[in-house]
Amino acid sequence: MNVIVFLVNVNSLKYISLVTLTLQNAILGLSMRYARTRPGEIFLSSTAVLMSEIVKLITCLVLVFNEEGKDAQKFIRALHKTIISNPVDTLKVCVPSLVYIVQNNLLYVSASHLDAATYQVTYQLKILTTAMFAVVILRRKLLTTQWGALLLLVAGIILVQLAQTVGETTKITETSGPEQNRLLGLWAAIGACFLSGFAGIYFEKILKGADVSVWMRNVQLSLLSIPFGTITCFVNDANKILSNGFFFGYDIFIWYLVLLQAGGGLIVAVVVKYADNILKGFATSLAIIISCIASIYIFDFNLTLRFSLGAALVIASIFLYGYDPKKSPTSIKSMQSQMPHPDEEKLLPKV
Repeated sequence: MNVIVFLVNVNSLKYISLVTLTLQNAILGLSMRYARTRPGEIFLSSTAVLMSEIVKLITCLVLVFNEEGKDAQKFIRALHKTIISNPVDTLKVCVPSLVYIVQNNLLYVSASHLDAATYQVTYQLKILTTAMFAVVILRRKLLTTQWGALLLLVAGIILVQLAQTVGETTKITETSGPEQNRLLGLWAAIGACFLSGFAGIYFEKILKGADVSVWMRNVQLSLLSIPFGTITCFVNDANKILSNGFFFGYDIFIWYLVLLQAGGGLIVAVVVKYADNILKGFATSLAIIISCIASIYIFDFNLTLRFSLGAALVIASIFLYGYDPKKSPTSIKSMQSQMPHPDEEKLLPKV
């Protein structure tokens, strides 16, 4: 009975977090595009990335403090033990810290030069890169149906992208934003896809391979990301920051965007713990459909048969990926196999 209750709780949290991540990604893509193309002063994207990391650090520190029973001494000891007394483990987090900073900056470049629908579609190539890195780094084996699902997903994405390329599905209302360079935006999105796939799988490997809670891991991640983000700000925008200020172009909407991006990072952490990166990528692909429907009202998006067919392929690939003919979901053995080892229970985030 305890096995069934635990499994229900874990599965509920897994799918709730996946749905939340899907909505967050759809809203984030639309918000980033609007923020970079709306009339008026354009904020510095490098500073927004840095501020998101600072917000994420503060949030994770609060969650770790809660994990330690709201005891200040235990909280400080836990931080010292994990971060200071274990420098080798902390240095491992440097890799995804740097990669995530570069990836997030590339996403702003892509959102600045691609319309919301194309941005969402192209960025879903990270599902394929994530699967590739999962096989190479984690030695994960995919079923034949799962490989077929990946190919079907890519086919759907290509179909939608081709429709957009020939101008059949979108009709963009131009604004006074920066000059559009579609090729630059496309390469930025592809680069972000590869970085996202690598960083996600690497982070999953170190998260599941050590006795460190998911929130403490994110404290390490943000602590190392902040220096990298600061360097990025002054390498890319030193003159603008010195002349106009760090928060040039910020208003309530930009602060909302910062919080939205920070929240997405925390949702990803929960999803990585309870699900896997490929399933996360499939859920995120649903953001294509949501964002394109929203774009009908925001960016004068035109839904056509070609786009609808591509979206249908994406949805079909999601169901195909989740289908495992050899697995009986009602068997006790199957449920027990999904329970964590007793030593791993303390790694689960307390939410």
